[in-house]
Amino acid sequence: MDALKLINQSSIKAEKPQFNVGDTVRVDVEIKEGERTRIQAFEGTVIAKRHGGVAETFTVRRIAYGVGIERVFPINSPFVKKVTVVRKGKVRRAKLYYLRGRTGKAAKVKSDI
Repeated sequence: MDALKLINQSSIKAEKPQFNVGDTVRVDVEIKEGERTRIQAFEGTVIAKRHGGVAETFTVRRIAYGVGIERVFPINSPFVKKVTVVRKGKVRRAKLYYLRGRTGKAAKVKSDI
């Protein structure tokens, strides 16, 4: 059991990005295409954070061309290069799954000033 704890501690990133559910974030992800690698940005609203420790993930949702897109990112993944907070959101829920059923301005989250 101690060996598992050591492995878990070694794979956790030293500095975690500080954001909450409801924030609009820009996630820079490393994409491998053949032998080349590039950084791709994915910007959207954080609708969920799950677990903790090594398996911690967060879900980001955005609307592109009228279609909702959600991606789940592991916080400790080496492919997630940077997470920057674009805008703070003011929400009263831990999970914002209700945004999936909304379109247009109704799908926005209030800004936290």
